[in-house]
Amino acid sequence: MSEEASVVDSDLQGNDSESKTGVMTKAELVDEVASVVQLTKKQAETIVNIVFDSIVESLRSGQKIELRGFGSFRLRNRKSRTGRNPKTGEKVEVPSKKIPYFKPGKELKELINRAIADGTLVPEIETGAESVVAEAE
Repeated sequence: MSEEASVVDSDLQGNDSESKTGVMTKAELVDEVASVVQLTKKQAETIVNIVFDSIVESLRSGQKIELRGFGSFRLRNRKSRTGRNPKTGEKVEVPSKKIPYFKPGKELKELINRAIADGTLVPEIETGAESVVAEAE
């Protein structure tokens, strides 16, 4: 990330009470694309939306999306099952459904693990609704 984008991102996080540390929003992604490619925010937003819409439409039509070096998106089938209503404890039939699934590519996994080993990335451990940053050993 460029220094200019870092300043903008930190300013956005400071002014936005809902912003979460360690989470990149779509607006921040648009800002990053705009600054790296030197486009207007509107043009960058159009590009980001086209990419996201293309992924969604491909998944809707049952296609698998492969982005070499990054990962792949596909649909997974979940079988029907019997669940429980947490409020009443009553048994409820949950129908089968398809869910989107992202499988990171080998190069992405290696890049992330190398950054963790170098100490430039601190892994996050999610527990329930709250994220806790793991302490470096």
